[in-house]
Amino acid sequence: MKKAIITISVFLLSVTFTFAQKSKGIDTQNNKIRQENDTANKTTRRENDVSRTFSFGKGKTKTRDKLPNPYQINSRRNILVNNIVNVLKEKRMIVDESASKFNEGLVVSQPFIFSKGAIITKNELNRYAIVPNTDQIWTRGRYTLTIDVQSIDGIKNNVYVTAKVEGRSENGLFSEWSTLQSSGIIEDEFLVKLIDYVGGKTPEGILKTKN
Repeated sequence: MKKAIITISVFLLSVTFTFAQKSKGIDTQNNKIRQENDTANKTTRRENDVSRTFSFGKGKTKTRDKLPNPYQINSRRNILVNNIVNVLKEKRMIVDESASKFNEGLVVSQPFIFSKGAIITKNELNRYAIVPNTDQIWTRGRYTLTIDVQSIDGIKNNVYVTAKVEGRSENGLFSEWSTLQSSGIIEDEFLVKLIDYVGGKTPEGILKTKN
């Protein structure tokens, strides 16, 4: 009888220990699941939190208007004329010495071809000039720069830049150059280059353009 009681006691202790171990495992797993759910809920709340604020101004690309033309530059006129000639050479443009009058502050370039090919020329002409809405096929684009330096008081000068933009069109039988109205971008690009060359403060931002 005593032996039976001992056997029953050992059996009950074994069952109790096993149940405790299983319960402990279930609790640990449940706690882990609850923690994961809490983390997911917190993340979801952060991502969908309507009270968060956003800044749309920071990092926005700056734009600017075209520079005034004429543009005022401080320099002796003869030195400024030499700088203009150097800028043209850096742009791989040839100075037309027969048309230029350096002593009077007038510098004229020879025609510079900036685009070749029907697809590229159409896009480039639309950027640099006002192109009429026709069925013409434009195959080349070129421009001629005329820079006129007018002295104000010996140290201050007004620099006028004029671009003559031309496009060559073809219709299968013949081709011809047509003069187009400049959009002002070529003139602005030259002034920016000149200002940078003479050590002036170059404008910030991307030039605003109209289609």
